[in-house]
Amino acid sequence: MIIKGVGAKSILDSRKDKTILVSIKTNVGDFSASAPNGKSVGKFATKIYHTDLEGDIKAIKNLSDYFSEEIIEKFDDLRRIEDVVDRQIGANTLFALESAILKALAKEKKKEIWELINPNAKSFPRLVGNCIGGGEHSSIPKKPDFQEFELIPESKNVEKAFEINKETKKEVKELILKENKKFNGERNDEDAWMVSMNEKDVLEILKATKLPLGIDAAASTFYKRKNYNYKNPLFKRSVEEQMEYLNNLIKNFNLYYIEDPFDESDFENFAKLLKRFPDRLIVGDDLTATNPKRFEKAIKMKSINAIIVKPNQIGSLIEMKEVCELAKKNTIKTVFSHRSGETEENILADLAFGFQADFFKCGITGKEREVKIKRLIEIEKSL
Repeated sequence: MIIKGVGAKSILDSRKDKTILVSIKTNVGDFSASAPNGKSVGKFATKIYHTDLEGDIKAIKNLSDYFSEEIIEKFDDLRRIEDVVDRQIGANTLFALESAILKALAKEKKKEIWELINPNAKSFPRLVGNCIGGGEHSSIPKKPDFQEFELIPESKNVEKAFEINKETKKEVKELILKENKKFNGERNDEDAWMVSMNEKDVLEILKATKLPLGIDAAASTFYKRKNYNYKNPLFKRSVEEQMEYLNNLIKNFNLYYIEDPFDESDFENFAKLLKRFPDRLIVGDDLTATNPKRFEKAIKMKSINAIIVKPNQIGSLIEMKEVCELAKKNTIKTVFSHRSGETEENILADLAFGFQADFFKCGITGKEREVKIKRLIEIEKSL
């Protein structure tokens, strides 16, 4: 496949914030892909994730001649694209560019995108769906301090799990109404229910669903001066108190999935929690930032047994592949994840299936979320 030209423009994501769409001209046609935006961006992702959108659009145009006549034959040839770019654009833009290239290559090879990665892929990921939200993703003043409360159906049939999550989310709405008559179905950035409850109240409601549950504490967002500063209710917890609080929540609500339970620099306490609960998923997101070097440290310190993979967080799909290979080598589960500010781009499903992700974290409802899950279902039906 030969690249003949590259362009870019800004579009709006699901939060109506600007993001980027990259278009390419090739010998097999024109293709485009867009990148999402994250709101809670950890400090270890900042340098590689945040971009100057207008600057990137200009950079793509300036680089267009350098891409001209570039030949791409397989997934690993993306490395040559990265050599041309050489950090002149941000992670979001690089992800969109490489995604568009994969679409063109798949067309030329008469294959699905996932087949370019792993033609022998067979196993489908379990869905992780954000049902009730809090933290930085919710706009109401009083809300849970934890960012997400997840439903994780045990079915590995994607279509069935999708239906379970949608029906359960409706049931949860009724359960919330019983506790709060004023609730009128407000939704947050990820189309999850917005409630004024604290995390214990939320988990009491979700416990009734009988599904495996998870949390994304996003603890870095309320960690300051060696304390976890809860707002609902107002309470300061030391690191030791945070450990005991999490210990009690995991036991009392039988939590299966615990993401970012401590500050993004605290490899040690992640490891202590994993040692206490080796049969649960202790998941790194802000801790690892889809970054091979951060991930290697987490492996060395035995901090996690699952890692969030956000392709646009690192930008380079070659480095993302390295993260996935490291995970497989060290028997660490991979959780491919959407972002809070999403577009209708669905390539995340192909990447997740191609790299044989263990979990697919993509919300439950909302067109930008559903388009990705429906793509995964489409792949499932095709096999």
